[in-house]
Formats: sequence, C-alpha cells, structure tokens
Amino acid sequence: MTELYPSQVQAWLNHIHELAENIGPRGSTRPAERRAAEYCAQVYRGLGLEPQIEAFRSAVSIFHPHLLAGGAIFIAFTLYPLIPLGSALLALAALVSDLLELSFIPNPLRWIVPKAKSQNTVACVEPSDEHRRDLVLIGHLDSQRTPLIFRTAGWLAFYKAFTTAAFVIFAAQTILYFLGAIFRWPWVWVVSLPGALAALVLVAICVEADLTPFTTGANDNATAAGLLLALAEHLRSEPLQHTRVWFVNTGCEEVQHYGAIDFFKRHVSDLHNPAALVFEMLGCAGPAWLEREGIVVPFHAAPKLLGLVERLAAENPGWGAYPTQLNGGNTEMADALRVGVPAITLIGAEPDGALPYWHQRADTVDKMKPEVLARAYAMTWTIVRALDAGDLS
Repeated sequence: MTELYPSQVQAWLNHIHELAENIGPRGSTRPAERRAAEYCAQVYRGLGLEPQIEAFRSAVSIFHPHLLAGGAIFIAFTLYPLIPLGSALLALAALVSDLLELSFIPNPLRWIVPKAKSQNTVACVEPSDEHRRDLVLIGHLDSQRTPLIFRTAGWLAFYKAFTTAAFVIFAAQTILYFLGAIFRWPWVWVVSLPGALAALVLVAICVEADLTPFTTGANDNATAAGLLLALAEHLRSEPLQHTRVWFVNTGCEEVQHYGAIDFFKRHVSDLHNPAALVFEMLGCAGPAWLEREGIVVPFHAAPKLLGLVERLAAENPGWGAYPTQLNGGNTEMADALRVGVPAITLIGAEPDGALPYWHQRADTVDKMKPEVLARAYAMTWTIVRALDAGDLS
C-alpha cells in the first residue's frame, strides 16, 4: 500500500514532524497553537492558495466548566440544610449547564470560564469544472494536556464509568433536593452524600488535569492537520471536477470544539450541497470510521456517508478498515452534524476501540507507522474522489 502514494505519505510525515517536534506541544489558545496555524497558512500559500487565519475567542481548558459544575454540586450539598430549595435550584443549574456543555450548546458555564484568543486556518481548492458540491476537511491543530485519567487503559475505563455514574448521581441528587424541599424530608441530606463525594472527585480530576503538561500531539492530532496539507498539495495537481474543497485546520478542538463551531458559524451559509470529513489520530492504528460518538449525548455519522464508506471499505480490503464507536469523547463530526452538514470521522482506533497514545506524553513522532498512514491516505483519497463523482448511493 505504501507504494501507491509515496510522495504524499512522505509529505504527510514531514508535516507531522514540523507540527509535533519543531513546533511542539500546542495547547489550546497558546502561542504554539498560533505558530501551527501560521505554518499551515505558509504551506497553503506555497501551493498558490489564499488561506485565511480566522480569529475567535475560546475557553482555555476543557476542564474548567466541569470543575465549576462539580464545585456547584458540592456547594449545593453544603447549603441544603439551610436553604433546601436554593440548593435544589443550584444543583439543577449545574446539571443542566454541564449537559449543555457536553452538547456544545451555550450555557452559563461556557459564558463565565476564562477565555483567550485562538484561530482557524482556512483555505479552498476550487473545482476544475462546474461547482456542484462543497467538501469540508477538518483536522485540529491543538494538543491536550496529559492527565492521570488518560495515562493507562484502566484509568481511562474508570473515567468513562465515573462520568456516566456521576451524571446519574447528580441527577438523582437534584431530584431528591426538590422533593426534600417540598415534603421537608429530613433524611435527604444524608442520602445525598454520594453526590457530594462524586462532585469532589470530579473537582479533583479537573484540578489534576489542568496541572499536567501538554502532549506534543503527533497522533492527536498533527496527523489530521498534516493530512490536510498533504491533500491540498495533491489536489492542486489533481483537482476535483465538481467539488470545492475546504481545508479547515481548527484551533481549540480540545476545549469543546470552539474552532469548528466558529468555522461553521461563519461559513455554513457559503456551503453548497456540503459534506464533511473529519480526521483524528490516523498515525498508529486503523483506519477506522466512526459510526457513533459522544459522552452523554450521542452523535451518529450521516447515513449516506456511512453507507459510502462501508461500501468502499468492502471494495478495498487492502485498507484493513473497520467501523468503530467513540464512547466518552467527541470529534468535530458533531459540530458539522449540529448545523445540518452530513459528516463522518475517519479515526485511527484499534479494533477494540482503543486510541493509541490518546492525551499521553508518549504521543510522539517516533510512534508514526508509515504503512498505517499509507492505508489511511488511500482510503481518504478514494472517498474524496467518490464524493466528487456524486457517489453517495
């Protein structure tokens, strides 16, 4: 498979090296994230394109809203004996706001967390003939911190189980507080102790996470950002016939997708008959495609895109591609779907769903596997060409 696109795979590897090693850890809203955006713009200009660096304001940490929510739940516990109804209202506000945050919907937590400047790099390649479709390719530039909850498979399993259990416990605590305030049940406060303990655990997880260093993010997600650059070069020499291709290197994906949200807010009205391909962690495993993703709120790949990818994968067994699901996380597929743009994510998950080096210090360039990159590139190029041919049956 590596012999099919040797120059493209080598160019891709070079971009990964530049982003992950030469620029290094690219924390959301940090200077290195800006340097990564400028690097992408420089590459696009070198290809004769006219990239734009589009600035926006973003939260600086994905953990801040959940830290505030956990703190509010604990405060509601401490105040319940004094003001039962007020505690119930505070717990409800925290619960609903955190659920909205997980759904990428504006909420009080999102309004009050600290903000800073970030940016997307956006470029387009026009079709060689009549414009019939827009294809949005998305790969984020920023890298995440390296918290304990991502350090081992055991810790990650605990985190996924805890977040689900905590949401159920917080919901039960909120309902109990309202009932206790109405019926004056004296035992409610003691029974709500597990909610208070879960809130403290959530606070501790968030504080620890924000004290850890950023990963260099070779697999997550210099692979995606670099793939867009390699595809742009390829499409300049072999443009699509009817599809305008948007290359969107997003900032602040790691803090609930502020970059993708900003892109679609600005440009969704510019898109004609659109589709979106999102790329995540394609350097070590896979390729795979996401059928479903989500933490509490699920998002499903667009049915027609899902059918196309399934059929092409069956026709090309050399890719070794397979379906998977992402539980306990989201990709920028969710942002496209929420504004009505059909989308699917290609992701480098293991067959059991594990994501190599996800938010770990070991996510470095030496882990990249050229054969995996080559198969992912072949899959991506075939999907892009099929979409240009109008092949969504």
